[in-house]
Amino acid sequence: MAEVIKKATRDGYCAGLLKLAEKYDDFVVLDADLAEATKTVVFKKQYPERFYDCGIAEQNMVSIAAGIAATGKKVFCSSFAMFAAGRAFEQVRNAVCYPHLNVIIGATHAGISVGEDGATHQCCEDIALMRTLPGMTIINPADTVETEKALEAAYNHDGPVYMRFGRLAVPVIFDEDYKFEIGKGVELKEGNDVTIIATGLMVNEALIAHDLLKEEGINARIINMATIKPLDTEIVLKAAKETGAIVTAEEHSVIGGLGSAVAEYLAETCPTPVVKLGVYDKFGQSGPANELLDLYGLRGKDIAEKAKKAIALK
Repeated sequence: MAEVIKKATRDGYCAGLLKLAEKYDDFVVLDADLAEATKTVVFKKQYPERFYDCGIAEQNMVSIAAGIAATGKKVFCSSFAMFAAGRAFEQVRNAVCYPHLNVIIGATHAGISVGEDGATHQCCEDIALMRTLPGMTIINPADTVETEKALEAAYNHDGPVYMRFGRLAVPVIFDEDYKFEIGKGVELKEGNDVTIIATGLMVNEALIAHDLLKEEGINARIINMATIKPLDTEIVLKAAKETGAIVTAEEHSVIGGLGSAVAEYLAETCPTPVVKLGVYDKFGQSGPANELLDLYGLRGKDIAEKAKKAIALK
C-alpha cells in the first residue's frame, strides 16, 4: 500500500508563490509579521526585493496592498484568516473590493484545526464574511497540489480573491496533472444515493465517508468544491436532480459558508434535502488539531451519518 503523503495547504501557498515568481515578475508579497507561520518567509529569502513585511498591522497591510494594486501590479497579501478576514474586513471591503483591485488574500490558519492557538485564532466565520462582499472570489483548496494550481488561477483572475489555507498537514489527494478552474467543482466519486459536497480538508474526510457508506451499500457521490464563490451551480443542480439528497461538509460555521451557498441556490431552483456539517454556532477551543476535529464532529464517520439522514429526508 502506497504511503499517504501529508502536507499543510499553507505549505502549498509558499511553494506556489515560488513557482509563480519564476514565471511572472509583476507581483509582490506582503505579510503582517507572520512570515514564519504563513510560510512566506521562504519567498522573502529568495525574492527580498518583492517582499514587504508590514508589521502587526493587518488593516494597514491591506491598504498598502490596495495602493500597490492600483498601480497595476498584482499583490499577494498574507496573514492568519482571523486577521485577514476579521480585523481587516473594512479595508478589504472598501479599499480592495469596491475598486475591484487585483489583491489575492492568502489567509492561513483557518478553521478549528489551528489547534492549540484556541478560539481567538480559530476563524470559522471568514467564508461567511467574504461571501458578502461583491466581486470577491473565494477559494478553499483541499491539498497542496490544488493550492498551487489555484494560486496561478488567482493570479490570472481579474479582481480580488480570498484564498483559505490550513495549518494541519492533510493527505495529498491530487496529482500534478490535476486541472483547476475557478468556479468549477470536481466529481471525485460517482454515486446515485446521496451527494457529499466538501471543501478544504473536509474533502479527504468525505472520501473516507464514501468508503464507510459503501460498506453499508450506499453509493455516495463526492464533489470537491474548492471555489465557494462563484459556486458551481451546474454541478450542484445536476447532483440534486440525480441523487435527490445533499450533504455539505466544511471546516467552517454552518452559518454563511458552503452549506448556506448550496442550500440558498437549491431552495430557489430545485428544492432538495440539504444537511449541513460544520461548526454549529460555537467557538473553538485550545487542543490538538486532530482531537478538535473529532470533538467538533468533523470526521468521515460524521459525514456518513449526515448522509444517511439526508437520504431519509428524500
